[in-house]
Amino acid sequence: MSSVFITCAVTGSGDTVGKSDKVPFTPEAIANDCIAAAKAGAAIVHIHVRDPITGAPSREVEYYAEVVERVRSSDVDPVINLTAGMGGDVTFGSVERPLPLAEVGTDMVGATERLAHVDTIRPEICTIDCGSMNFGEGDYVMTNTPSVLQEMARQVQQMGVRPEIEVFDTGHLWQAKSLVEHGLIDDPVMVQLCMGIPWGAPADLNTFMAMVNNIPDAWTFSAFSIGRMQLQYVALAAIAGGNVRVGLEDNLYLDRGQLATNADLVERAAQILGAMNIGVLSSDEVRERLQLTRHG
Repeated sequence: MSSVFITCAVTGSGDTVGKSDKVPFTPEAIANDCIAAAKAGAAIVHIHVRDPITGAPSREVEYYAEVVERVRSSDVDPVINLTAGMGGDVTFGSVERPLPLAEVGTDMVGATERLAHVDTIRPEICTIDCGSMNFGEGDYVMTNTPSVLQEMARQVQQMGVRPEIEVFDTGHLWQAKSLVEHGLIDDPVMVQLCMGIPWGAPADLNTFMAMVNNIPDAWTFSAFSIGRMQLQYVALAAIAGGNVRVGLEDNLYLDRGQLATNADLVERAAQILGAMNIGVLSSDEVRERLQLTRHG
């Protein structure tokens, strides 16, 4: 591929705030990192929000609105990609008494509430996590039932927002194809391959290429892996014909023992691509490629 785009996932919802002082968690800090990432070469910024005091993950619409307003009023113009993955979190009680569900770690709401911030802000892109899976250790399950996914896709389609389908395993890609076949996701279809997250698709080459080889030719895909594999996947995704994602949502380090900023990771990704003679697309080029609709 002669040119690719870089997405920066700036903060995520994982337990990373206590592991690195570089992880932004106030709306102002998240927006500042989006702006810095855009200046470093990211065409798309993928945004979660957090409680500005505790750093815990949040679904508060006003936090999203503040972040997006700060970015939109800045001197850069990245494509805004808001998560819609929050609100599908189930943590079971224990191995012997799974019910009632644990209050800490459970946040399960309906499709409309999960999309409240998307409906209010109307970003160019929002994510749809296409499936359920055991997510890491313990009793947490990322929960996205087929009926909820269909309703979320229908609402996003009506909003005129482009969904980025997040695929964590092969069955999720199968389900994504079903949503497209049912007319709930319009062309051009955009998929993000999320590799190396326990217990989804492992980040080995065979699994990755099995995923890539099952993506329809007309679809656009991006890919990343978490942790130390993140920067390796910049090269791997581009060689496989996809686009790339970096950022502190997925990896905290630039080099061994050296904590990164989001801008650091974007700059390193751009350097890797440049050394491979692969160009980096601007936000406006991405808008044209993905046929995005600008709102607000």
